[in-house]
Amino acid sequence: MTATDSIAAAGNDLARDIEALGARLAAVRHRIGRVIFGQAEVVDQALITLLAGGHALLIGVPGLAKTRLVETLGTVLALDDKRVQCTPDLMPADIIGSEVLEESESGRRGFRFIAGPVFCQLLMADEINRASPRTQSALLQAMQEGRVSVAGQYHPLPKPFHVLATQNPLEQEGTYPLPEAQLDRFLLQIDVNYPDRESERRMLIATTGVAEDEAAPVLNAAELLAAQRLVRRVPVGDSVVDAILTLVRSGRPDDGAADAARTHIAWGPGPRASQALMLAVRARALLDGRLAPSIDDVLALAHPVLRHRMALTFAARADGVSTAQVIDRLLDPLR
Repeated sequence: MTATDSIAAAGNDLARDIEALGARLAAVRHRIGRVIFGQAEVVDQALITLLAGGHALLIGVPGLAKTRLVETLGTVLALDDKRVQCTPDLMPADIIGSEVLEESESGRRGFRFIAGPVFCQLLMADEINRASPRTQSALLQAMQEGRVSVAGQYHPLPKPFHVLATQNPLEQEGTYPLPEAQLDRFLLQIDVNYPDRESERRMLIATTGVAEDEAAPVLNAAELLAAQRLVRRVPVGDSVVDAILTLVRSGRPDDGAADAARTHIAWGPGPRASQALMLAVRARALLDGRLAPSIDDVLALAHPVLRHRMALTFAARADGVSTAQVIDRLLDPLR
């Protein structure tokens, strides 16, 4: 077999793997859609986050099924999921665990580590901005390194490991805004909006009767890890790579930014934003069963990737300019 034949065979194998996984992911979407109504885009973005191996921040008012979505994802993907309700008095040890002094039958004393809820595959941090900065920092190490340190000892977390955190945009009293370093660790910021009228109608009928659909496993953790490896094998064309670089770099006021960025953006997205967008567009193509991402994927994911990685100037806020408007202006050359 020649080198050309080997490359062609590898390409055919990759295409078959992508098509097969696309069919499985369609079943995942269908199963989640029987439980979560009117949030198809939110569900897709959550799945993109998991396929890309990242973490997501879900922002929305109460009652939009954010918690139910995370629970459903844990069931459908057969992941070990746990939930932490963040409060101002929550301590780091309540999340990562702690060491306790024990005495054996022989009278010998020693410390034993008791793992906290972070030792799972899918962690829901509910109302994360109600936790103190000290507690938020405990999650930061887990999200970035996939391990935690207690008493000088590192403890690896299970694989896969994902954090889906929720935040209420309305109640600001008693909250601690997430620092920029932690926001940057979230692959996507997923804004959860109200469902449309027809979806809410279907939800009313389906959830207030005698029987209600329950989630059921479709994939498992091993298959999710295999899907994450496949995402990184999805080829990306030069035009898409150039679009990602152009978009992200145009949002930096001190790096050849567009005029809108210079006047409205205090600080812009770093290289981690480019990496996040690259993984996200690959995952979106895989979710749809496509062999490669396109510029449309960049346009669709620009907002959830960039909106938590940019800060507006005081002048922009005074003029009523929003982050979404600035991102739209940055996207104009790509349309």
